[in-house]
Amino acid sequence: MAGTIDRRGFLRGSAVFAAGAAAGFACIEIASAAPIAVPTVDKLSLRVLIDSAHDQFLKPATVQGVLHQPPGNGRGADYRRVLHNQWGLSLFAESWRAEEARTILLDFGYSPEALLNNIEILKVDPTKVDALIVSHGHHDHYGGLTGFLDKYRSALAPDLKLYAGGEDNFCHRLSPVGTTGQFTDFGQLDRRELTAQRISTVLCETPTVVAGHAFTTGQIKRSSIERILPNTFVERGIKDGLGCDASHYSPAELQGKIIPDEHVHEHATCFNVRGKGLVVISSCGHVGIVNSVRQAQEVSGVEKVHAIVGGFHLGPAPKEYLTQVVGEIRALKPDVVIPMHCSGLNFALEAQAQMPENVIVPTTGSRLVFSA
Repeated sequence: MAGTIDRRGFLRGSAVFAAGAAAGFACIEIASAAPIAVPTVDKLSLRVLIDSAHDQFLKPATVQGVLHQPPGNGRGADYRRVLHNQWGLSLFAESWRAEEARTILLDFGYSPEALLNNIEILKVDPTKVDALIVSHGHHDHYGGLTGFLDKYRSALAPDLKLYAGGEDNFCHRLSPVGTTGQFTDFGQLDRRELTAQRISTVLCETPTVVAGHAFTTGQIKRSSIERILPNTFVERGIKDGLGCDASHYSPAELQGKIIPDEHVHEHATCFNVRGKGLVVISSCGHVGIVNSVRQAQEVSGVEKVHAIVGGFHLGPAPKEYLTQVVGEIRALKPDVVIPMHCSGLNFALEAQAQMPENVIVPTTGSRLVFSA
């Protein structure tokens, strides 16, 4: 990576700033293209605030040095309340380096009702949050953000930032209706609401250190056998102050055409745990979980993979392709693989078949601890 932003990157950044200014988006930053100094932490805790299921019969276990603490009955002190599960993901990441602690909220689930409910039941402290990260522009990963800020913004740091992979996160998404050629609305992350809440957005097309403890991969190279499985479509452009700048995309996109979503700015969040290696968190992994891990290795210079965590978007994968991808994951030699969200039961079963000593299947409310 160059120490300064190249001309193309500068023009892209300038276009984003210009479009943002025109639409009233005052709080936009472009992450530096300079190489990062990858931080190391002594301990990392991931609390699963939202996932698709809850299993109250899970037992505590330690797998390859990783502690998995399930949430028990998921009710807390009040039997009339229960953890909410939904299609989406949200992770509460706490890390420590000596006595220095940092907290990051990674993704926000589908709805604020579920996120706020689970925060209260699990008794995590949202006022400790040092940074926010959104993995990509799908509603099941940002849907709870505005409601979270409505409730807790006044108790959070005044200079709180949201780290997004790039401008693509704010584009309008649509879901196809079968093979009819019709679409239903799948929303878009509204930067106007973030500005109203005094949240600065950092566009991390390049690797970026977050809160001094974590780092993001930046835009992920596509070098493996993986492919984007069918999902959403995308419409670029700004309408009525809402959307994403389209000036640096393809001619088809400039014409306002709806095209298959390539997730050009999806990024993974990573920690380097002292003596253990990388914990790579792929919230959905549309661009490929193997690609994501390889990118983390390249930008960090750390080869050892301690854990691969999160959504891998292999639920819709055909059997032959799934088997091949799990084989590629096994070749990365992770200590543990921890599938969530869109990974799919098919992935969990195949991973357990190929890597029987290395798989942890968590649940909503689970706590995963990685330590030196």
